[in-house]
Amino acid sequence: MSDSIMIKTLFVFGVLGVLLIPAQCELISVCLEDDSDLRVDCRVVPKPNRINSYEFSWTSGSKQFIINTNVSGSAAESQFKDSYVEELEPHGYRMTLPGFLDKLPHNTTYMCKLSGDGAHISVEKEQLAPCSAVSLFLKSSCFWIISLLLSFFQAHK
Repeated sequence: MSDSIMIKTLFVFGVLGVLLIPAQCELISVCLEDDSDLRVDCRVVPKPNRINSYEFSWTSGSKQFIINTNVSGSAAESQFKDSYVEELEPHGYRMTLPGFLDKLPHNTTYMCKLSGDGAHISVEKEQLAPCSAVSLFLKSSCFWIISLLLSFFQAHK
């Protein structure tokens, strides 16, 4: 392969990497399941040698509401008693809030904290995306994009 083709290939994959990786490597994602359950995935990497704790909340206006937590001394609002949390592999937690579509505020900032480190995302109610296998795969990990770029680079050596 000539040097000019190699440089062009590296440039194209570099641009793709810059454009795709930041858009797909989200630490928090919010979507609606088919049954109108709200789902929040939090993929903050916990720090080693710390007890895993989580806290899911949202803000509407200037008020913050804790939806679900296992942090000692913190409690969720009673209106969210049906929410539940499950652990995600390789790291993170998923919080599901059943049947809350009609009660969601118009513009909401969703937040999650894992072992003290947090992420947040602002979402308008009308723009909540449906949960799908494809969108979850894209949002759950950016490692596949990096692997894909590296494999194309190696194949064109």
